[in-house]
Amino acid sequence: MRFDPLKMKDWEKAYEAEKNMKTVYQLGEELGLIEELLPYGHYIAKIDYQRVFERLKDRVNGKYIDITAITPTPLGEGKITTLIGLVQGFGKRGKKVIGTIRQPSSGPIFNIKGGSAGGGLSQVIPLDKFSLGLTGDINAVMNVHNLAMVTLTARMQHEANYSDEILAKKGLKRLNIDPKRVEMGWVIDFLCPSIETYCYRAWW
Repeated sequence: MRFDPLKMKDWEKAYEAEKNMKTVYQLGEELGLIEELLPYGHYIAKIDYQRVFERLKDRVNGKYIDITAITPTPLGEGKITTLIGLVQGFGKRGKKVIGTIRQPSSGPIFNIKGGSAGGGLSQVIPLDKFSLGLTGDINAVMNVHNLAMVTLTARMQHEANYSDEILAKKGLKRLNIDPKRVEMGWVIDFLCPSIETYCYRAWW
């Protein structure tokens, strides 16, 4: 496919750009990460930021820019597009720069909000992996929370079905949890775009 940014859709631009992505090892070397890089394949990684802070604790802090509260557009363009554009611009000027954003919610998959990955030539790639779980952290938190809810509701169901004697035989003590006063609830990974905040950090 010939790269034509004026005619291609955002996802087409992203897929073309992914053909020339730098690996996380290249990026880690450019950012000066030594042993703090935790790869998830060749193009995705986590950073052990506590080790980075410890290693660089005596270095002067860099500059920090926060991008937030941009009025949402119909396609959700705004904060991330601005963020990635700034990162590209400062990088072009020879600055050592990195952008920090939150992982997008599942909203884009169901066509209810923007993709949370920028737009045009200012996008986050790899697009699919970024939008569908990345390293799995959000899903892990969601699953742990819902596992606690499964345990809670199962316990309430047992107490509703069995007498104290039967519960005692099962090694359970009645807790008498009031279902109308349970403070936590089931969760799913969705986020209203109007409350998202994206941060941009630059060091030089």
